[in-house]
Amino acid sequence: GRLGILIARHLKRLERVILGYLEVCDGPEEEARLGILETLQRTIEHAWPRMPCRLPVLLKALLKMIWDVHTDQGSTPEPIKAALLQGATECLILLDRCSEGQVKVLLEGVYSSCEENRVRECIRKVQENT
Repeated sequence: GRLGILIARHLKRLERVILGYLEVCDGPEEEARLGILETLQRTIEHAWPRMPCRLPVLLKALLKMIWDVHTDQGSTPEPIKAALLQGATECLILLDRCSEGQVKVLLEGVYSSCEENRVRECIRKVQENT
């Protein structure tokens, strides 16, 4: 629909905004990051055909965020961390679907070289999703 066209037109700028937000922890409640993950999910849904070429950038940002959330020793409460990881995982699943399984392939290497259970769990959810 129209939203899809609008999003596609602003994708580059939107992507910069999304990537910028994913990088920064904004306090224990993480409202901005939780919000931006939702925005990203909507964006992927609406700009489906334009997503595969954005894969490497988005994948890197999402994995980095998952890693940061997992290793963050700060004041972020457990349920918020879980919500962030869940949101990022859902984005990865959507990206995997719109790229016909490319994400699964790209994540294989990460999975095998990663020791961290929580990070592995996120990746496993993506890989088990059909």
